[in-house]
Amino acid sequence: MTASSTRRPTAAARTRLAAVGSLAVAGALLLTACGDQTNGGGGTSESSGSANAAPLFSKLPANIQKAGVIKVGTNAEYAPMESVEGGKIVGVDPDIAAALGKQLGVDFTFTSGSFDGLITAVNTGRYDIAMSSITDNKQRQEGLDDSGKKLGTGVDFVDYFTAGTAIYVKKGNPKGIKSIEDLCGQTVAVQRGTTYEEALQAQSKTCTGGGKKALKIESFDNDTEAQTRVKSGGAVAGVNDYPVAVDLARKADGGKTFEVVGEQYEAAPFGIVVDKKNTQLRDVLKEAVDAIIKDGSYQKVLEKWGAESGAIKAAAINGGK
Repeated sequence: MTASSTRRPTAAARTRLAAVGSLAVAGALLLTACGDQTNGGGGTSESSGSANAAPLFSKLPANIQKAGVIKVGTNAEYAPMESVEGGKIVGVDPDIAAALGKQLGVDFTFTSGSFDGLITAVNTGRYDIAMSSITDNKQRQEGLDDSGKKLGTGVDFVDYFTAGTAIYVKKGNPKGIKSIEDLCGQTVAVQRGTTYEEALQAQSKTCTGGGKKALKIESFDNDTEAQTRVKSGGAVAGVNDYPVAVDLARKADGGKTFEVVGEQYEAAPFGIVVDKKNTQLRDVLKEAVDAIIKDGSYQKVLEKWGAESGAIKAAAINGGK
């Protein structure tokens, strides 16, 4: 992967629950991903309440206090983490942001765009943060490409969730795929610039090193296209975050299209992406995540979206490996 991108896409962006799998919603996501899509028409999460009632407002950078808004970049194609319903960006991440807003006294404005451009957009100041099921890893922290070459300054992460990788296949599992090792010699669909793409590239080398055929990896600009490829039979399997894959299998065409095989593997933290120069914002976001874990609002969000398996006990800064 390049340093240009999560959900869990690559070093510039991340690894990543509502109804992204259905063809009707998939169509809506393709339309909204082409341009900016603000959350809730007005572009904000639920109202954060007055600054005076927010315990952490005074710790925010002065420019954000003045604006009253934290601008968030996302790629709203990963239900239940973030997707589009009724013209609004909804899911785990927007609801967690709303809870954080109550601690910080500001609103979070979500804009949907290309996943592989999220980290770059944070570094250039287009967004204050990125929140899009982005896997926290050393490559992204240090701004490195797949070969270890320095491409940028990197970013910091405030870790708030954890998830592993899952393989999903067409309902009935016609090729009998049970694990990533069974993908040798097979065609696999994945979103470009994600940590999943990296995992498949590594597995392909393992296959050839063991005397088996390499994987044929088909990479797409968005996850909806990868899902369509698996549904059509053009790819034997797709790879995604475990909670996203489970939600997809449960909801796409009423559960008749996909199934998840095996258990999740390589669990890693999802982090809120912050520019390395913005340590003040990074540190207060960590305090806010710890606060919503403590007051129970964090757990309520995860329960609402069926994402309890990703709960953490405390926030961390750059906890990924």
